[in-house]
Amino acid sequence: MSATIETEADSGGQFVTFQIQTELFGVPLADVREIIRMPDLVQVPLCPPSLEGIANLRGTVLPVTNLRRVFGVEAVAHDDATRVMVVSRAGATTGLVVDRMARVVTADPQDIESGGAMDTTIRSDLLRGVIKRPDGLIMLLDPSRLTDMGIGGSARDARVTPRGRAGGPADPALTQAAKADEIQLVSFEAASQEYAFPIQDVQEIVQVPGRITHVPKTQPHVVGVMTLRDRLLPLVSLRRLFALPEATVDEHSRIVVVSLGSGSVGIVMDTVKEVLRVSRSLVDPVPALFASGADGGQFEAICRLNGGQRLVTILSPRRMFHDAALRAAIETAQNADIAPEDVMTEADTGSQQALGTDDEEQFVIFRLCGEEYGVPIATVQEIVRVPDDLTRVPKAASFIEGVVNLRGSVLPVVDQRRRFGLKEAERNDRQRIMVLTIGGVRTGFIVDQVSEVLKIARDTIEAAPELSEDQAHLIGRVANLTERERMILLLDPAHLLDTGELATLRTL
Repeated sequence: MSATIETEADSGGQFVTFQIQTELFGVPLADVREIIRMPDLVQVPLCPPSLEGIANLRGTVLPVTNLRRVFGVEAVAHDDATRVMVVSRAGATTGLVVDRMARVVTADPQDIESGGAMDTTIRSDLLRGVIKRPDGLIMLLDPSRLTDMGIGGSARDARVTPRGRAGGPADPALTQAAKADEIQLVSFEAASQEYAFPIQDVQEIVQVPGRITHVPKTQPHVVGVMTLRDRLLPLVSLRRLFALPEATVDEHSRIVVVSLGSGSVGIVMDTVKEVLRVSRSLVDPVPALFASGADGGQFEAICRLNGGQRLVTILSPRRMFHDAALRAAIETAQNADIAPEDVMTEADTGSQQALGTDDEEQFVIFRLCGEEYGVPIATVQEIVRVPDDLTRVPKAASFIEGVVNLRGSVLPVVDQRRRFGLKEAERNDRQRIMVLTIGGVRTGFIVDQVSEVLKIARDTIEAAPELSEDQAHLIGRVANLTERERMILLLDPAHLLDTGELATLRTL
């Protein structure tokens, strides 16, 4: 085990004992895998109140239950004595948070009395017996009940009701004809100017590594290389390419990976803004005078939004990198003879090593209350800012923030924090509305921040522990990125709303 425990004897029925408040409890030694310090935890919504979170235990997702919450004891802050006891029973494993460990004791069967008749504050269904000693009682807990609580919750803990599966007719507003008249763009910002790539040109979006390896004898636009998918990825600064003022790369900066012939190029952006779905009627050719400028040939078109008050310049990798000298510099960077240990790798940016396109999945990653969530990229129609003129709906469910006019269609908007029962937050510029279609209803979900588009190797994705029926439907998988000490909860969009909630939204 990971902790040293004082042993009273080496034979007989042995129990690991621990304290909750002033009470002493025990579980069979054979069911205790190890004892660890309090790990970093990921909070999971829609779970029993007793669940403290999930942790990464050497590559395995471990649900962690707080026994104080189970017993209805007043919560206290964790301290140096707090431990997590990892208990396995019938193939199920859970971590139990205890105040402090005691020792291992031995008890003969005749020393163990039934717990059902004892006058204790602990639920009798959690007890398998009691050891009476001159210095007090040791209440023996039933490991199977404890692991059930950590994996599936209990009737007493449950806060939510099971959801029905989402279903319904296809959204008539999203017919093939309507889709053909639209284009989808990923927009970003550089020097306070807004640009965009057609989404089909964008392979993924990753964080800027802490260190970029510079390549000698290349054009100034090429800032260096990193490794991505076991290949060197040349990085180009959009600011330098467009002769814009230099700026410090910060936590909001992103690398947009675009296709270029048989290879790829990473373009360093100030920040990624939105995923837009716009009508082709709002896209105009670049004006002839503008296109004749030094950089004008790199622009594909101009998109007019908000009645022409917001202009987005659409870029094309083919146009941006048509210059032979620049392409040669990019190829030089891509084929540079650099020691692998000198290059910042994809693991350092939050991506995972891929085994091939069939062995990975792509997700849009967003944040809520400091935790990371992901939805399959194919389910996300667009990502837009939270408008100021969001219209409230009288007598609507509490999690429905209101409706917005999205290109002539009414879009119901759900506050995802409220939907998950999380602490509410003030509106800010980082928040976004992710637009998905669920059961034929196009719905927007307000999230704290959309951080990146990430390819995740399938061998890092595992089934999430079934902490409650509601959570099991919604969060069926977890991406456990151990190299980055990062755990991403993967949502099933089909279960973001139940059938009753969908019916409510259809009326809006």
